[in-house]
Amino acid sequence: MNDVVVTDRVSDEVVGEALALIEAAARTDGQAAVSEQGRLQLRGGHRPGVTHFLVRSGGELVGYGQLEETDPVEAPAGELVVHPAHRGQGYGRALGLALLTASGRRLRLWAHGGHAAARHLAQTLGLTLFRELRQLRMPLAADALPEAELPPGVSLRTFVPGKDDAAWLEANAAAFAHHPEQGSLLQRDLDDRKNEPWFDPEGFFLAVRPSGAVGTEEIVGFHWTKVHEQEGLGEVYVVGVVPGAQGGGLGRALTTVGLRHLAVARHLPVAMLYVDADNAPALAVYERIGFRTHAVDLMYRTET
Repeated sequence: MNDVVVTDRVSDEVVGEALALIEAAARTDGQAAVSEQGRLQLRGGHRPGVTHFLVRSGGELVGYGQLEETDPVEAPAGELVVHPAHRGQGYGRALGLALLTASGRRLRLWAHGGHAAARHLAQTLGLTLFRELRQLRMPLAADALPEAELPPGVSLRTFVPGKDDAAWLEANAAAFAHHPEQGSLLQRDLDDRKNEPWFDPEGFFLAVRPSGAVGTEEIVGFHWTKVHEQEGLGEVYVVGVVPGAQGGGLGRALTTVGLRHLAVARHLPVAMLYVDADNAPALAVYERIGFRTHAVDLMYRTET
């Protein structure tokens, strides 16, 4: 078996190979083994704190891994994937050991979809389960969705690229101060998503209220939707409410606004979202709306 090549820079050719590998695996597994963030970091050029792991056989790229070491508190996060035609030959274990070594044996490793082989690899590496991220889905029917009722003083408009970037990043950081992944988004992360084919500002809703001088406003909540065209799915991509506006029903209203947009404006039959299994309040809200668990992503880590 060839050695694992570890690098912080990959050529456009390698990026294409890796994305093709990820896509081939997703067709077999029913879900991408490398997250959206991981794919953006693969395509987006050199990024401080992001390392790529490559395994070849006979010149063909058969395995890809990625390690992100940008969180100042949490252990580095890793993802890996092996081409379906080359599984069962030790490539996954080689990538896992390389990630473990590169992280200084302080690793968080995703098993997207929670497949048995991924769970077995995590256990082989001596990792323990500590996080479960659920994908929920529900059928969309416009006549079954209530009209949204915004709290007094709050109005709704859509995101204006460029104009709203800084204010939204600030609101997002405040709303997700407890969430190391979502709450740490920077301008480059936002730009990456704005440059994606799926980005549509008409599906990115901002709840605003007057603030300070006459004519100024502040973002107090938002619902960013996403459309998966090939799958015919609408996604509750992210819903956030800043701390000072929580508890008044704004989150539920924003969720309804986005779902109605996906059902009425985009004519989509199904909606999906991700939520941590231990976030009981959010799970309760989504289940009352009609969401049910469809799949799970598992994260394992070294003992701390």
